[in-house]
Amino acid sequence: MDGILAVWKPAGWTSHDVVAKVRRLLKLKRIGHTGTLDPMVTGVLPLCLGRSTRVVEYVQERPKAYEAVLKLGVATDTEDMTGEVLASEPVRTLSRQEIEEVLRSFVGEIEQVPPMFSAVKVDGKRLYELAREGKTVERKSRKVTIYRIDLGVCELDMDQPEITFAAECSKGTYIRTLCVDIGKALGVPATMKSLTRTMSGGITAKQCLTLEQIEELQASGELESRLVAPELAISHIPKVVVTEEAALKALRGQKLSLRSATTDEPWVNGALFRVTDTAGSFIGIFQCDMEIYGLRPVKVFS
Repeated sequence: MDGILAVWKPAGWTSHDVVAKVRRLLKLKRIGHTGTLDPMVTGVLPLCLGRSTRVVEYVQERPKAYEAVLKLGVATDTEDMTGEVLASEPVRTLSRQEIEEVLRSFVGEIEQVPPMFSAVKVDGKRLYELAREGKTVERKSRKVTIYRIDLGVCELDMDQPEITFAAECSKGTYIRTLCVDIGKALGVPATMKSLTRTMSGGITAKQCLTLEQIEELQASGELESRLVAPELAISHIPKVVVTEEAALKALRGQKLSLRSATTDEPWVNGALFRVTDTAGSFIGIFQCDMEIYGLRPVKVFS
């Protein structure tokens, strides 16, 4: 089986749990996910099957989208509701306009300090391991990008208001930390109450299957027809169409001349291109090398 299986991850499951379950159902060893989700988080978890595991690194680089519920007036050590409460207080009166202005201030490139309860490594040890030992260490901030953030439902007539927002962001963004930072900008404690990933690698919630549906479709022999083609998950990489003769060379992993290829994008040295033949069949990922005025194979799929 070869392709991308769009799974809707349930709450309470780790990403590893989902991979293990699908591996047993499909009796397939080569499975890779494209971005870990915390156990409490639900939503889109694309799994690359078989040869499609070779596109994991490219899918991971694409933006992701989330819908979060942020609780104001509460702070926890994990930055979500699974942790120990560090502060709890009533919140001053806030307006929707004030909250919208604060959310807009986070659009663009921002810096985040990874939470202690995260898989980031410091001196060879994961932060969550240190946190479980009761330790707090200095973490370097990292740059991430928030492409858009939209305010949804606001429940402001509570001592500890809750707001819902949707965000599209770059790889490595911690929505938990974003919730805490939004609270800081409003001058109040904040934590993430719930989170759903609505898009990952260009794959949306509508394309996802639950674990129960996957089991049923596998039993009926229909699952393979529901897989997403790997080329669709890397559609952000510019497309190149090559001649029939060049396609044969590409399938053998040989270098191609740029004269045998056509694209709507400019040739840029070092840039990646997804190569297809004239019939539209996906061949692989090649890299532009202007020194030889050609394309070098990076990953050939057929």
